[in-house]
Amino acid sequence: MFRLIILLLPLFIFGCSDESDQGAPEEVISQPSPLVSAKPKMMMRGLPPQQMAIPVDQDKYAHSDENPTKSVETDPVSTFSIDVDTASYANTRRYLKDGILPPKDSVRIEEMVNYFDYDYTLPTTKEQPFQPTIEVFPTPWNADTKLIHIGIKGYEIQKKTSPRANLVFLLDTSGSMYSEDKLPLLQRSLEMLLDELKPTDTVAIVTYAGNSKIALEPTLVKEKRKIKKALDELHAMGSTAGAEGIRKAYELAEQNFDKNAINRVIIGTDGDFNVGITDPQQLEDFISRKRETGVYLSILSFGRGNYNDALMQKLTQAGNGNASYIDTLMEARKVLVEEFTSTLFPIANDVKIQVEFNPKRVAEYRLVGYETRMLKEEDFKNDKVDAGDIGAGHTVTAIYEITEVGSKASLLGDHRYAENKKSQTPKGNEYGFLKMRYKTPGEQSSKLLSKAITTDLEKKATTQASSNARFGVAVAGFAQLLKQSKYIHNNFDYDAAIKLAQKAKGKDAFGYRAELIQLIRLAKIAKTQKKQEDLF
Repeated sequence: MFRLIILLLPLFIFGCSDESDQGAPEEVISQPSPLVSAKPKMMMRGLPPQQMAIPVDQDKYAHSDENPTKSVETDPVSTFSIDVDTASYANTRRYLKDGILPPKDSVRIEEMVNYFDYDYTLPTTKEQPFQPTIEVFPTPWNADTKLIHIGIKGYEIQKKTSPRANLVFLLDTSGSMYSEDKLPLLQRSLEMLLDELKPTDTVAIVTYAGNSKIALEPTLVKEKRKIKKALDELHAMGSTAGAEGIRKAYELAEQNFDKNAINRVIIGTDGDFNVGITDPQQLEDFISRKRETGVYLSILSFGRGNYNDALMQKLTQAGNGNASYIDTLMEARKVLVEEFTSTLFPIANDVKIQVEFNPKRVAEYRLVGYETRMLKEEDFKNDKVDAGDIGAGHTVTAIYEITEVGSKASLLGDHRYAENKKSQTPKGNEYGFLKMRYKTPGEQSSKLLSKAITTDLEKKATTQASSNARFGVAVAGFAQLLKQSKYIHNNFDYDAAIKLAQKAKGKDAFGYRAELIQLIRLAKIAKTQKKQEDLF
């Protein structure tokens, strides 16, 4: 009997085929694709009940070479736009938690450093929205160079005194947003943001999937139940028509434009814009023109597989907004709750930084990061040249690595006919001169702040620098290791970055700095991701 059960068991498990199945025409036989997920047992929020395709991993990152070492003799002036985006850090965390090293082009050093908050000196009045904090100290990854660490922190505004917000959510509901870390996470993230808004703020929702549509006309936040109902009813299906959705979103923002309010379009997407304005440059130009009307653009990116980091960066820069990558609810809380005012309320527009180095004291320099934000020297005073914005309470960090005159660390060497600087007395006690330009929101003319970078600001040892500076440098060193920078010497490795970060961790109320240390440990054992073509 037992033997008979064993023989019949496969029939009960796999079933029996009949002649009608065997004789069916080939075209009516439905074979599931290996890229199609099974129908979920439960209806997940934001997910339709039909089968959906899991996208092939094809995340896109723009390539940029790291900033080179420059000679002060020939290029004494460095100019760049500030950057307050943090998407690169959150995206890097996603890779490392999967046990994979991030692609080098996905790591932007300035975004890694600026992910964290620092206790820089606050301005005393909003008429001067920030003031620089400068330190000079030895470089942890090169004993023969020094770092100039520049930090600024925007003045903070209270939520009750913040201007009114006119927001339009432009949400990707295409099929690529099906997975739990995309549309469902986006819905929950926006609900958290909704709880931070004032009753007099307005919210509209435009969706795009095949054809864009208005899911919610501009509605006062005091009708929160109506807004949440519109969010709950969103489902992922169809192809993407992102550019058409952008047009509708801007139309709504302009119809309800308030010159005394924050007027902003916030895109929630995995980054796939494949219908409509197909030329990325035309799309960027469209957003730039809309920026001039006073409507800004921010982007919240979700998920993997279609993540178009290169396009997201271009669009947010054109739209005077922020680019954030949301991989967890904790990250959504950080961006949309803890940093609510800095995310939504700009206190300074077109912020540019320029440093002129003293050739009598500094031979060479390089800016660590900001490769995609570099400007020409003449752009600094040109108020028509766009630059990044700073939100209320935002912190921004810039780090220069300098080689002093006569140092053996010089990479460029002396020129035969150059002036002999070694025989001359350095001009005063200045390493260089810092200048910053910014516009008060709503104004067209920029204002100037300046400060000399002197030896009075120098610390003889890295350990004597502030915990703010040391932690920021630990992050910068870690990011350069991930990018396999040619400027990192062998004496600085992941263990050195961990040690530096641990000793400078300081106050860490939400555990973000502790998390960084864990990510560095993960990087030590992470593997390089295989290229897509290697998977087939």
